[in-house]
Amino acid sequence: MATHKELYVIQQIYGTLFPLANKLQTKGDAYLSGITSRQFMVMLAILHLPEGEATIINIANKLGTTKQSARQMISSLEQKGYIVAKPSQSDRRAVNISITDAGKEIMLKSGESSVSFFADLSQPFTLAEMEQLWTLLKKLYRFDGGDQDGFEENVCLAKGREEEEMTKRTLEQFSRQRAADAEPIVDKLNGIAKREGVEHDV
Repeated sequence: MATHKELYVIQQIYGTLFPLANKLQTKGDAYLSGITSRQFMVMLAILHLPEGEATIINIANKLGTTKQSARQMISSLEQKGYIVAKPSQSDRRAVNISITDAGKEIMLKSGESSVSFFADLSQPFTLAEMEQLWTLLKKLYRFDGGDQDGFEENVCLAKGREEEEMTKRTLEQFSRQRAADAEPIVDKLNGIAKREGVEHDV
């Protein structure tokens, strides 16, 4: 039988996850230019889906969102010229989404920019704590019996030596920021926002 304390704690967890998700999106947007965190995740989902299977419903399932929400973000990216939608060869009722050259370029740029965000985000945690948190979040995701279709597979838009150099550069940047006594996160975000002067959309 559940105790009052158990009910209280799970309510607080639920109440924390909502503002946390919004905060991560808002703060993450400040590190990017020309694309939002949600749009970046849509394009990342496309990259992680097998070729020919990047349909709206599969993208929605990958992101744990509704088909309507995924369609809205896909439409916004299509207007920017970052993705293109074509009829699916395997299902005439569906469309298959692919990333354009302009989309690949913004993904590479955003991928490197996001390293600073991840370094700041991970600042309070040890590796062991991050692994524990990841395990617990995946356990929470399975509350309805469904496993998360995650992003563990390594995908890279760069090739050959360019990929090696980019990987080395991002790891060095991440390690440097993790090791350094970083400036207060709020001050850093305010500085980024002033330099970018960009309004982030859906």
